[in-house]
Amino acid sequence: MKKITVFIFPILWIFISCNAENGAKQISDEDALKHVKQLLRNSPLIDSHNDVPWTIRNRSEAPRDIVAFDLRQNLDGDTDIPRLREGMVGAQFWSVFIPGEYGDYGYAKLQLEQIDIARRMIERYSKDLSLALTVDDIENIFNEGKIASLIGIEGGHAIENSLGALRSFYMLGARYMTLTHNVTLDWADAAMDEPKHHGLTDFGIEVIREMNRLGMLVDLSHVTPKVMSDVLDVSESPIIFSHSNARALTDHARNVPDSILVRLQDNGGVVMLSFIPFFVSQECADWLEEKDKTIKGASTPDEFESLFTGMPKATIEHVIKHIEHVKNIAGIDHIGIGSDYGINYGSDFMPVGLEDVSKYPYLFVELIKNGWTDGDLKKIAGGNIMRVMRENENNANRIQKLRHPSTIAIEDLQSEN
Repeated sequence: MKKITVFIFPILWIFISCNAENGAKQISDEDALKHVKQLLRNSPLIDSHNDVPWTIRNRSEAPRDIVAFDLRQNLDGDTDIPRLREGMVGAQFWSVFIPGEYGDYGYAKLQLEQIDIARRMIERYSKDLSLALTVDDIENIFNEGKIASLIGIEGGHAIENSLGALRSFYMLGARYMTLTHNVTLDWADAAMDEPKHHGLTDFGIEVIREMNRLGMLVDLSHVTPKVMSDVLDVSESPIIFSHSNARALTDHARNVPDSILVRLQDNGGVVMLSFIPFFVSQECADWLEEKDKTIKGASTPDEFESLFTGMPKATIEHVIKHIEHVKNIAGIDHIGIGSDYGINYGSDFMPVGLEDVSKYPYLFVELIKNGWTDGDLKKIAGGNIMRVMRENENNANRIQKLRHPSTIAIEDLQSEN
């Protein structure tokens, strides 16, 4: 009997999928959810951006204390281990975000502290989390039934114009770096700040070359379209957007223009779609601009919640529209998930239907109802980002045979100009 069931179910699923592609939504939400859960048991769901380490740092009670911030409990925020399990997360990039406005504190010092928090968190919850540094690590940890945990730096100000610092952060486990956060650097313009260079400087090009040599993913969320274009001109490896959306649907500076999306076909990179309301909903983006509100400088849960009180609601349908748009423009091989959960914006902030990390399967339910095949679902779940990571790893092995670590300092290039 078991053999018959295993044989019949795929045939039924092909029939259902074909009907869905023809506009007939013949599968119930319940059956679609069962199918999604089975798919995600065998194919890892990878989210490229969660800011929990920053939330741990800035708790009003017991800041930086990973014991007091118990990830085994259902916390007030949107992320904890029970809900990660319910959401069937197979791998998570923990963002070790630091604000670009905290210069007096010392960016490198602050970055080291955030990496320390992330690594202590992963070690403390070792029954559920395990540090991953490579694609093979992700696959092995997933097969062990744990959540592969990776580290991503959000903001190139952390390296303080030092390629040595960049290499050190890589050795500590950072596997991507967002080139800027909200503040323009000495070598790259930020989308949310005034441009100073109108693209990537010569030292910025050297940063990209060194990241390619290391195998560190170049993350273009937060930079201007000109920087995006410049990086695509020089990068030897596929890039990522760790948490961005389509600017054609939501006109926000943090989103990606179609002119960049189409270039991903040649580069091989991937846009990891965010769930942040003012990135997915034009109404939310307009509200934010009208209120002249910004997340710059906000660091505590109370500050975040006060910023967004009264904002219109985004929904899971907004996110689906962005996913479908990127698929249509860039192609199915260039989409992933980078939710931007983790910072406690307030209990009523994230889109309806995607309120916390337990809700990922419902996103896939909606895609199934829109006619997406299992192959497409596996790509967006984690297949695309793992391909990008593996290509970066393979390219790094090749590049390291051709050139040594760069010893160029930003002053060297500035003096030449």
